[in-house]
Amino acid sequence: MGKLERFQNIVIHLFFITFSLMFLVPLWLVVSVSISNEDAVQRLGYQLLPSKIDFSSYNMILKNPQQLIDAYTVTFFQSIAATVLGVFIMAACSYALSRKYFALRRVFVLFIFFTMLFGGGLIPSYILNTQYLHLGNSLWIYIFPFLASAFYIIIMRTFFMGLPDAVVESAKIDGAGEFRVFVQIILPLSKPVLATIGLFMLLDRWNDWFTAMIYIRDQKLFTLQYLLQKILMEIEFLKATMTMHIPGDMHANLQQMPSETLRFAMAVIAAGPLLLVFPFFQKYFSRGLTLGAVKG
Repeated sequence: MGKLERFQNIVIHLFFITFSLMFLVPLWLVVSVSISNEDAVQRLGYQLLPSKIDFSSYNMILKNPQQLIDAYTVTFFQSIAATVLGVFIMAACSYALSRKYFALRRVFVLFIFFTMLFGGGLIPSYILNTQYLHLGNSLWIYIFPFLASAFYIIIMRTFFMGLPDAVVESAKIDGAGEFRVFVQIILPLSKPVLATIGLFMLLDRWNDWFTAMIYIRDQKLFTLQYLLQKILMEIEFLKATMTMHIPGDMHANLQQMPSETLRFAMAVIAAGPLLLVFPFFQKYFSRGLTLGAVKG
């Protein structure tokens, strides 16, 4: 290896190290602010190294640990269940639509694509889920309405169309049925697109708070995102409405209640588990995004 090539490698490595640090610094800033003192943040702004360490924000969130455990349990269950079931159902649908010998495939593809352009809206969805399907205020409202996405089905269908037909035909010659071909051949060959769609679904379900706000009344069924948002809104409501109606000492204590640092502590608690999950999907992520878009 010549000196010029060695120098080029050093420059490339330095560039990517710097580029990676650009993503790590904001993450470190979030953690730093979350353990900072509220008053210090108000006076000095955000700092990469907290001038005064204070865990008041985490104490506020963990004040009722059982409620947080329930929210984590609900969020974990509905995220995993909706992701696993959704990916399998959409993969099965996409496989059927990718087979050239399926006579009605174009009709179904057109129907699925139509749902991407037009939707009934919130009120019809609410009536359907609560009055007809009776999913309101239950754990299943987080799962059943989100098992299929037209966009993901089209991506998977495009990916399956790119797989060699000879693989399927040889399996059928050996006596394999459609379900066995799908489970034992198609799914193992489709790990990149399945992992990519699975990651997208997992992120979507994990970060969902709107469903709980609309459909859920039982506090034990609150998701983590909605619970954290509810805690923040209650603190801000207290600080905004009670300031003018309480004595001076209590007024000072109320102003010390964390609100800015609380937002960052919530981000750490909400995003922490997904930071551990993402590395397992990353090796399939790039391939899944590109391979599903080769053929139109």
